[in-house]
Amino acid sequence: MKFEKPLMRLDGEKMLIGIKDIAKLFAISIVTCCAAFVCALFLNYNIDIVGIKDKITNPQGIIMYNAQVASGKVVAGVSGGCLVVTTVVLLIFYVKNYIDSHGKELGILKALGYSEINIARRFWVFGISVLIGTVIGYAAAAVYMPTFYDIQNDMELLPEMQPEFHSFLTFSLIAFPTVFFMLLSVLYAFFKMKHPVLGLLRESQNIKIRKSKGKKNDEKDMPFLTDLKKNTIRSRKILVFFVGFSAFCFSSMTQMSMSMKELSSESFSFMMISIGLILAFMTLLMSLSSVVKSNTKTIAMMKVFGYSQKECSSSVLYGYRPVSYVGFAVGTVYQYMLLKIVVDVIFADFENMPEFHFNFKALGISLIAFLAAYEIIIYCYSRKISRQSVKSIMLE
Repeated sequence: MKFEKPLMRLDGEKMLIGIKDIAKLFAISIVTCCAAFVCALFLNYNIDIVGIKDKITNPQGIIMYNAQVASGKVVAGVSGGCLVVTTVVLLIFYVKNYIDSHGKELGILKALGYSEINIARRFWVFGISVLIGTVIGYAAAAVYMPTFYDIQNDMELLPEMQPEFHSFLTFSLIAFPTVFFMLLSVLYAFFKMKHPVLGLLRESQNIKIRKSKGKKNDEKDMPFLTDLKKNTIRSRKILVFFVGFSAFCFSSMTQMSMSMKELSSESFSFMMISIGLILAFMTLLMSLSSVVKSNTKTIAMMKVFGYSQKECSSSVLYGYRPVSYVGFAVGTVYQYMLLKIVVDVIFADFENMPEFHFNFKALGISLIAFLAAYEIIIYCYSRKISRQSVKSIMLE
């Protein structure tokens, strides 16, 4: 068998996962970059603010101190925790996709006598994407940190502070996540390599297309198209998560950023909306690209049997619309509850704090922008499906 890319030398010393394979992990780098950026800002500030606690004498300053510490923990815990879970899901998705794509090569290596752990331990390189993301995120936070501290100092309720370097925090946000995700990659690959050799060698894609004779769009076709749409969703549950997560990020971050202008500052608002839009569009584009790629042969067979471009797009892409709507609704509730807790609980004793009410204007703007962006992206991928020729698909 001719390998497209050698995965391991026959002496078993080195597994060669190509640069292109590592480059595909840019989504993980972006997510971990955002996580490291947010956590570095708020955790570094929390560590520094603890050092000036004894210098605070006025009652308002003490209230502000408690509120800042609590809000820092909430933001770092909720945002960082959410992004870490997303990174775990992304990493598992990419490792699984790599093993599925190179099942024959890996199966042959296993049949030649290479142990599961010997093959799986080479997957540590997937953790490099986490290292790249955390380093960039931490570096960006270090550059922005003086501005972040100046914004806090402008309130004049706490003694002025300047950012200090904390080596333990650096280790916790860069080294620890990198090692953790390297080990996770190896362990998950080891679990996947437990499958029998024949299971790795055999292609598991079965396509069944039934087309009624003589009628192109009769009612007999509808159950098939409906079933295909449902099966596309069921067979790719991780992609369902990513589509919903992209809508969640868009909804929560855009609405939160518009509310933050009234509750905090424009810099916080800009930071929120930037992170939200990056995560939303990155995960949505990655998800839909994977959906189209994993269904290329199905699309080809549908074209052979006379299905239109609209029917192909509908069966492959349109089933994700309800998922995105649910994600948007969850994001709307999430941002409202989080801001409500921050204002009514954490800053409850703070004077001159404005009351927080649900921002229907922000909801309307965010919803219209989301629907427009989502439908444009769906249209672009529908056009991509229409441009795919049957010959080019079947020769892949």
